[in-house]
Amino acid sequence: MLVKINRLIQLPDPLRVARYKRVPELGPKILFFSGGTALRQTCHELIEYTHNSIHIISTFDSGGSSAKLRKVFKMPAIGDIRNRLMALADRSLQGNPEIFSLFSVRFPEDADNHELFEELQKMIQGKSPLIKNIPAPMRKIIRNHLYQFQQSMPDNFDLRKASIGNLVLTAGYLNNQRHLDPMIFLFSKLVQVRGKVRPVLNKNLELAAVLENGNTIVGQHLLTGKEVAPIQSKITRLYLTLDQNQPESVTIPIRKKTHDLINEAELICYPMGSFFSSIIANFLPKGIGTAISKAHCPKIFIPNTTHDPELYGYDLTEQVECLISYLKQDNPDSISIHDILNFIIIDESSGMYQGELDKKKMQHLGIEVINCPLISDESRPYIDARLLVPILLSFI
Repeated sequence: MLVKINRLIQLPDPLRVARYKRVPELGPKILFFSGGTALRQTCHELIEYTHNSIHIISTFDSGGSSAKLRKVFKMPAIGDIRNRLMALADRSLQGNPEIFSLFSVRFPEDADNHELFEELQKMIQGKSPLIKNIPAPMRKIIRNHLYQFQQSMPDNFDLRKASIGNLVLTAGYLNNQRHLDPMIFLFSKLVQVRGKVRPVLNKNLELAAVLENGNTIVGQHLLTGKEVAPIQSKITRLYLTLDQNQPESVTIPIRKKTHDLINEAELICYPMGSFFSSIIANFLPKGIGTAISKAHCPKIFIPNTTHDPELYGYDLTEQVECLISYLKQDNPDSISIHDILNFIIIDESSGMYQGELDKKKMQHLGIEVINCPLISDESRPYIDARLLVPILLSFI
């Protein structure tokens, strides 16, 4: 397939893709706005072609083990950050697979909490097999961080289902005056992360959603349909709040360094994933849409190819319109659609999309719809990263 940006390109472009694979250290800066685990396989494939991808991650997760850490330490969610760091980690011998293995471990859900305290103590003392195999000096660094976490946690802290990687990250966050970037930098070095991972905000905030039926839901985990029953009314507004009990909307600006990262991008991707809690959530801070509009690169939306509980009541055309409205919210009259969204990539033959995409309307908006193979027999019904990544690389 041939597509025109400022040049005529082939999708996928085998020569361009082969060139990136030869020298991934010099690969392109593809920026993803996301959260959660939907891009895990994409990241595994991506690091074969570039070590310079950029990942801006939402920090509003309010479920699972992240919720325990947030409640105790009044901090942003770090579980999605850890997931993305691990997905981009070098798992070869050079990349210290022992550290990768340790950071992927979770304490069992059905264990006695006293026994888990003892297991944590063994790790701190260097007696656990998971710690013994890690080479110095990384072993000492990890033990020190686990010790710092142990000293900071309440005596009754529930370690069941806790991720070891999250405990290390939390200690790093607390030790660096409650800043995420220094601990992300350290963690990235420990597991040889092939890309940049940054939080969209370094704030302890909650997601709130107003539904069409008039109800307001506060808490990301109440939207995803994973921990509670799926929502049964359309989301009409998503916003950030400081307080679950008094969910008033707050406006928080992005940092200059986030603006600069967006400006560096050679391609911006709004990828598959939980539409509101992982994708749209990243556009709520003030300045995101403006920064995207000023970035001189292609912007691409890749819709989910399967059912997303958060998209109750939305067809594919409405998803695009919703995406545009949040990207324009900084300045609806000044930000043009052309500056925030150029392409939508779909697989019409294999994708199980929610509703139809009005192609004539997309054409009227100046958005090009690209139909190409994204789903393989092995990946069905999900997108195959081996098909997606070469397509994205071909735009650059």
